[in-house]
Amino acid sequence: MLAKVLSFGVFGIEAYPIEIEVDVSIGLPAVNIIGLADTSIKESRERVKSAIKNSGFDWPAERITISLTPSDIKKEGTGFDLPIALGILAATEQINSKSLKNYCILGELSLDGALRPTKGILPISIALAKFRIKDIILPFKNAKEAAIVSDISAWPLKTLRQTTEFLNNPQNLRPFKLDLEELFKHTADYSLDFSEIKGQYAAKRALEVAVAGGHNLLFIGPPGSGKTMLAKRIATIMPALKLEEALEVTKIHSVAGTLPIKEGIISTRPFRLPHHTISDSALVGGGTIPQPGEISLAHHGVLFLDELPEFQRNCLEALRQPLEDGFIHISRITKSFVFPASFMLVCAMNPCKCGHYNDPKSSCRCTPNQVHSYRSKISGPLLDRIDIHIEVPAARYQELSSNLPAETSAQIKERVNKARAIQRERLKDAGILCSAQMSHKQVRKFCILGKEEGELLKMAMTELNFSARAYDKILKVSRTIADLVGAEDIKTEHLSEAIQYRSLDRDFFL
Repeated sequence: MLAKVLSFGVFGIEAYPIEIEVDVSIGLPAVNIIGLADTSIKESRERVKSAIKNSGFDWPAERITISLTPSDIKKEGTGFDLPIALGILAATEQINSKSLKNYCILGELSLDGALRPTKGILPISIALAKFRIKDIILPFKNAKEAAIVSDISAWPLKTLRQTTEFLNNPQNLRPFKLDLEELFKHTADYSLDFSEIKGQYAAKRALEVAVAGGHNLLFIGPPGSGKTMLAKRIATIMPALKLEEALEVTKIHSVAGTLPIKEGIISTRPFRLPHHTISDSALVGGGTIPQPGEISLAHHGVLFLDELPEFQRNCLEALRQPLEDGFIHISRITKSFVFPASFMLVCAMNPCKCGHYNDPKSSCRCTPNQVHSYRSKISGPLLDRIDIHIEVPAARYQELSSNLPAETSAQIKERVNKARAIQRERLKDAGILCSAQMSHKQVRKFCILGKEEGELLKMAMTELNFSARAYDKILKVSRTIADLVGAEDIKTEHLSEAIQYRSLDRDFFL
């Protein structure tokens, strides 16, 4: 007998319908799965067999053929266990096959018949909302994620046996509903705060400027100076995620399998800290069936690259296009994928390989050639995309032992939000949100300098031997600094501070 079950697969970050056909016929006992299934799907035959038997049903001693259509798309994952099991039960008339027509079904099975969560539920729910069927049966732990989409009815269940009982008597249960606004507010909290950092006032100021204007930033300092500690708190002073942005982020993490099951939605800005041994495909995304990389997992958040010169050169160069465009293209023979990747890049590095160049208390063991070789691992085109370079010296004992209260993240965020509001109003006709996104033409329009400010910038360009790439960066950062104090025009003090944030462009530093 033939049975059909509707399920969904994920390709990139988009979901598409899959029809699972199960045919049980006379022949030697065997299970054949066709339709470009990967290893995890082919292994489901053993999970499904044990789950059916341990749930009190009979396993057919006949030939079982399972087809996953469309057959020209590679399929992966364990979420097809439950629909395959129900298809076999329907084909052997152990459950009513007509009841399967009203549901989309997903879920991994354990050997005892319990349902385990699967990834990619949110994009599947979004796709299902546009489909003729609006009901989805899925594991209980995926309930919140599925119920984020209010246009569908989510039926979370715990076992294969409970699923068959529900299909026989669906009126005994109610669909899972979620107050999305309440969940979003309840989970939008950070466990870290800037008040926990002693000293490092210059670095904190640079971070405030960077976040206010959406500028990428590079920390330069010896080991143990607090670069990572500062970076981990950047998200706490960024503008709060809007609900639409949170859904974008949650969708990406759902596909990648990194979504916290308890929350169901990501309501805080992501902070990603990949190790410097990461491959280029893990950083930007890739694989046989492309998956989002770290830059996409950092979408609307922070990507922190510690020990920047230690990253492989091809990894760093792969960042150039997404830093400009806010997304990454990944091409395969059959299809091209576009993953969102709009993030704030924050990097950290030592001033030299030993970490003590120009340190007044520790002697540097590196030769001038070694210092130059270490820093030259970072290419000019990548530095082009980093607006602020800030030196982070080792913290002094007086600062570490001080009991004076420090500014909280909430106080800094308030100033950031005011500056962002000014920028949104100024740039609304250009369709951009912050100073860092301004084009050369927009810089000329919105970063007009007076005579005194023009002379100061001219002197900086000639005396400090700044490169041409630093010119626009200084003007953009100056505009942000002026916005932080609500100034309409860029003054000398704003320009002077912006010039200080170009450490790697100075001859004496390189």
